[in-house]
Amino acid sequence: MNLVLFDANELSDPLPRTDARAKHILDVLRRREGDSVDVGLVNGPLGKATLTELGSDALTFTFNWGPPPAPLPATVLLIGLPRPQTARDILRDATTLGATALHFIATERADPNYASSTLWTSGEWRRHCLTGAAQGFDTRIPEVTWSHTLASALATLEPSIRIALDNYEASRPLGKPNPLGYTGIEAHNNQVLAFGPERGFGPADRVALRAAGFILAHLGTRVLRVETAVVAALAITRLH
Repeated sequence: MNLVLFDANELSDPLPRTDARAKHILDVLRRREGDSVDVGLVNGPLGKATLTELGSDALTFTFNWGPPPAPLPATVLLIGLPRPQTARDILRDATTLGATALHFIATERADPNYASSTLWTSGEWRRHCLTGAAQGFDTRIPEVTWSHTLASALATLEPSIRIALDNYEASRPLGKPNPLGYTGIEAHNNQVLAFGPERGFGPADRVALRAAGFILAHLGTRVLRVETAVVAALAITRLH
């Protein structure tokens, strides 16, 4: 936890010592009264919090806020609905790497039952995004949806560089300079990266993606887990 994140409605109340953030501040960071810690307001500014009172049940802070983090380039991920545990890893790591939107979508070979997991229905997904943001020392968490079909997700996209990662029909690598015929994948360009579910894209998915302007690219000859492919593709596009 490189950054301790707070929601706006938490700032006026002491932080219970049973809270994971309090345990981290006391046991890992070893802060005591008068010490400060790096904090962030979710989707807001960064700052410092000074521990003004170390009570038996709670910690009390004063906050000194600075500017918000620099704007992120728009990076939208379309991901065929994976198993909940895989989705947890993607939520955390894609947030750390700065994805601005994650749409977990129904595709030809995705299991639609995954959309009814308690990961989504209980709001648990947000906790994994907060963990990823804290790791990346950023306050922003991405927009997250899990009710789109591929067709409805494609209809929401703004003008962008569009790349679908595919092991079977892609003929171009993602990882070499300008492999896709673009002038570059600069940070200021909107980009959309699409990933199939664990069983990959189906034929109808590929037709829809190509019709929507996606170019199919690959990450090499190895078959990767979805969560690994997401991290690899984000890392590569961040370098261009």
